[in-house]
Amino acid sequence: MAAISQLERDMISKARRQIPQCQDPVEKLRLQCLARGASGIKGLGRAFRIMDDNYNNSLDLEEFTKGLQNYGLSLQPEEIQDIFEQFDRNENGAINFDEFLNSVRPPMSDARRQVILEAFHKMDKTGDGIITIDDLKGVYNPKSHQKYKNGEWNERQVFQHFLENFDSPNNKDGQVTEEEFLNYYSGVSASIDSDAYFVVMMKSEWKI
Repeated sequence: MAAISQLERDMISKARRQIPQCQDPVEKLRLQCLARGASGIKGLGRAFRIMDDNYNNSLDLEEFTKGLQNYGLSLQPEEIQDIFEQFDRNENGAINFDEFLNSVRPPMSDARRQVILEAFHKMDKTGDGIITIDDLKGVYNPKSHQKYKNGEWNERQVFQHFLENFDSPNNKDGQVTEEEFLNYYSGVSASIDSDAYFVVMMKSEWKI
């Protein structure tokens, strides 16, 4: 993950520089998420799911506002209202947060999306749509990790640390869904201009 870690640092730095000049509320929200790292958009998705008390996959303006505030994003009330109205396409006072997250996620070509999903499906050995520690066994070798070599961590701790690369810092559950994996790598993708380089990097990183 070393190459990706450097790309993530570059992305965070770039996003932080762009935020003060950004006038578009949706883009400002996206940049604030990216400034939190590649897990930023994934964490926003989790914040919204927590707010979805009735599991209908939608949020009204009050829930949407509270979700953004709970996640710690800095937007003015009128900016939040503007964003909400852009995505309340039916004008029924609610937005579908899957559609919203798809729009907030930095745009990716089909080639990038395909190689990300290829990597996910390689890791998801059970095919249940969730990567867990059990999925990693036999796919990811923990014995090359420095902390395993020096006896500081056991295999399970190495696996847990690996999954935490994709987890939201304030909500770690040791599981990674396909949506979360896509959200994570959309952040990494935002720092790479070349489709070819991104695909080569992913194939090398995941040995696919």
